Amino acid sequence: MNSIAAVSVALALCACADMNSGSFAATSKPGDAGAGAFGNYLSARAAAGQHDMRDAAKLYHLSLDADPDNADLANRAFLYAAASGDIDGAVELAAKVVANSADDRAARLALAVGALHKGDYAGARQQMAQSARGPFTTLTLLLTDAWAAQGMRDTAAALKDIDGLPAAGSTETLTAYHRALVLDLADRAPEADAAYQKALSQDAAAPRAVDAYGRFLERAGRGADARAFYTKFKDQENLDPIVNAGLARLDANQKPERLVPSAEAGAAEALFGIAASLSDAASADIAVLYLRLALYLEPDFDLAKIVLADRFEAIKKYDDAITVYRSIDTASPYAAAAGIQIAIDEGRLDQKDRAIAELKRITASSPKEISAWTSLGDAYRASSKDHEAVQAYDQAIKLIDPPSKKDWPLFFARAVSEQGDKNWDAAELDMKEALKLSPDQPEVLNYLGYSWVEHGIYLLQAVAMLEKARALSPYDGYIVDSVGWAYFKLGRYDDAAKVLEQAVLIVPGDPTINEHYGDALWMAGRRLDARFQWNHALAFNTDPKTKSEIEKKLQDGLGAPQARASD
Repeated sequence: MNSIAAVSVALALCACADMNSGSFAATSKPGDAGAGAFGNYLSARAAAGQHDMRDAAKLYHLSLDADPDNADLANRAFLYAAASGDIDGAVELAAKVVANSADDRAARLALAVGALHKGDYAGARQQMAQSARGPFTTLTLLLTDAWAAQGMRDTAAALKDIDGLPAAGSTETLTAYHRALVLDLADRAPEADAAYQKALSQDAAAPRAVDAYGRFLERAGRGADARAFYTKFKDQENLDPIVNAGLARLDANQKPERLVPSAEAGAAEALFGIAASLSDAASADIAVLYLRLALYLEPDFDLAKIVLADRFEAIKKYDDAITVYRSIDTASPYAAAAGIQIAIDEGRLDQKDRAIAELKRITASSPKEISAWTSLGDAYRASSKDHEAVQAYDQAIKLIDPPSKKDWPLFFARAVSEQGDKNWDAAELDMKEALKLSPDQPEVLNYLGYSWVEHGIYLLQAVAMLEKARALSPYDGYIVDSVGWAYFKLGRYDDAAKVLEQAVLIVPGDPTINEHYGDALWMAGRRLDARFQWNHALAFNTDPKTKSEIEKKLQDGLGAPQARASD
């Protein structure tokens, strides 16, 4: 089992292990004390299942206090202490874990990180040498050992570790990047330069490599080269914080320090890089663990904080994400991005007014921040404040010159708000602009086509547009519904009924789709089936006005249907 699997399984067991398998329940004692301790254990499991890492850590620790020789509880308490950010506590608990399982991978890694934090590089290497190995574990151990070796000024040993990375599953980019960082820290500039360039040849826009090499050029006194290097990334929005900070330093004739100025920072970089590659929800727990360890070694590692908050968002722990974002210094190049994400997460927590206030503050202080204006528009739209949303989107669009393919969502978002603000003409123009920028967006094709159908205009063109959207996204029930409704508007009731039946199968229980299907069935002459669908629509609907309209259909129908022998 590799390291990801081992830790993920351990965390999963913390949430859902059988209570009769090595758990606290098997060793709890009768009486009030035992009942209270067992209650802590059950509460810990519940917290773990909800990804409440801090509560799980606290409660597992209380359970362990009641049963100090329970190896299972020690492992759980350790893992959740680390995941919650209590690395000092996790290191203490890791010692208990290895007393029972000498080669435990996560515990040995935590002990190594604890030693690195104290500058005990030899101790860190000793801890890693005692860890179990596996494909993924070997990659982590080699990188961490390389930086511990460099902390001992043993560059040869560090480079030997790095030479072993490809066989452990490392990419060429990761291998070259860490070679460059080690050589840079060892003041072997020509070799570092070559290694940086090799890393960038594999991934020209890797943010950390761009930042590290730009700083390298600045420190070497190669200002013109550094300026040219930064300038070629000016159009890449994700690199804006790095590029803008580098150009500002050059303008002020200020020299930066290395991106990785110490062995501890190098180990943090290694753990961050591995965690950042684990972007799927299933790996969120192990990513959080590695990022916590990285931040223990390098507390001001803002990009690690951004990724950590993102992983919390992936498991819907928005309060935890906000806490991490708020720990980013206001002077950081990532402060604006963090503020925007705080507002987005507040919106997800239904704190819409707070989100809007946060974004208004950001747009006031950074009026040229397109993403802030866009997010403000999104926040207003989520609060059904369409007029204000349009105004915010207007400001974002003014900053685009000229618009490109990637900007279609902004025009589409403004169109939705314009339609909500009862400005159909402007909405239609923006939807057309979105399609001009990116012609194969099913969401836009569906919205514009359906809008035309509802307005009773361009029906044949609308059907073609909706069929294209359906071909691009055949399992989107709402797009299928739009196609069926367009057929209904054209009087093709049998075709409409067939298509709308598919929509109902894809999205069962949607009142609008059920109502549309009922309408088509009625007009196709299938009265009993129509009433069946309308009854479904009535049961699913919560809008009083719409419910009244459906009730009228159930009583009066839709007028004269086509005759059918079976009716």
